[in-house]
Amino acid sequence: MDVKVIRWGILGTGGIASAFARDLAFAKNTEKTAVGSRTIESAEKFAEEHGVSRAYGSYEELVQDPAVDAIYIATPHTFHKDNVLACLRAGKAVLCEKPFTINSGELEEIIQFARDQKLFLMEAMWTRFLPPIDKVKEWIDRGEIGEVLLVKADFGFRAPWEPERRLLNPALGGGALLDVGIYPVTFASMIFGTNPEKIMSSAHIGETGVDEQFSIIMSYPSGKTATLNGAFRVDLTNEACIYGSKGSIRIPSFHSAKSATLYKNGEEAETFKDDRQCAGYAFEIEEVGRCLSQGLIESPVVPLDESLKIMKLMDEIRGQWGLKYPFE
Repeated sequence: MDVKVIRWGILGTGGIASAFARDLAFAKNTEKTAVGSRTIESAEKFAEEHGVSRAYGSYEELVQDPAVDAIYIATPHTFHKDNVLACLRAGKAVLCEKPFTINSGELEEIIQFARDQKLFLMEAMWTRFLPPIDKVKEWIDRGEIGEVLLVKADFGFRAPWEPERRLLNPALGGGALLDVGIYPVTFASMIFGTNPEKIMSSAHIGETGVDEQFSIIMSYPSGKTATLNGAFRVDLTNEACIYGSKGSIRIPSFHSAKSATLYKNGEEAETFKDDRQCAGYAFEIEEVGRCLSQGLIESPVVPLDESLKIMKLMDEIRGQWGLKYPFE
């Protein structure tokens, strides 16, 4: 199959945009075509640092560039809906950083628009494309650990106390669930699906009014369970463990996984190691290129309906805490 070169535009110039730009160099059939920021100074600095051909001092100039095929959205999630719609209205394919939007209502709107316009749209859940995660799915599909019964996944870190910045600011969609919690929630959904029978959760709501840490138990048919934790006021192990009737799998730093170990009852452990040079965003970048070359408008690995169901799960969890953002 011929894979065409995808000319990328990057919307935003923050830390995640820089990581994405660096990984573009490791992805096949890509060009760093343009970057857009709210100021020309920021865009030009980013372009110089990362070898991007053109710099724009507004997002609108970027989305209107006819040389750009696909746009990666790297802004805070409160802006995702408007940014995605602007790109889609300009006829661009879109890879949007997670969480896709603030809530499922916003996500339903942009999914419907993309489908109506027959344009590609995908959530940038890069974890799903990492080689160790592919190996984990292969082990499970082969029945290496038997019937999967329990999933545990934690992701958290101790962030500095900066109440006006994104993580702790309710006006910017702050809170641990949307920022880091989407990783364990998505991981559990990858293993067990997006339709738990019951969700029980608790959270510590801090003085700024957002969740600083949380715990979730999701129950599925046949007694299957996922236990998930997230935080950004305390360091967690950041690992995922999958337990089955014949063994288990452990994935250190699962959100950015570079290894996974299979433990089969009574047998020597088997470890898969990924020796990649890139951070790991290159794999989702190549997935966009593959989909566009095949004429697909969504990824079969991270389909839009799955992203929507996960967002609805997070809506339900926030509802249990009574956490509503001031702009909702």
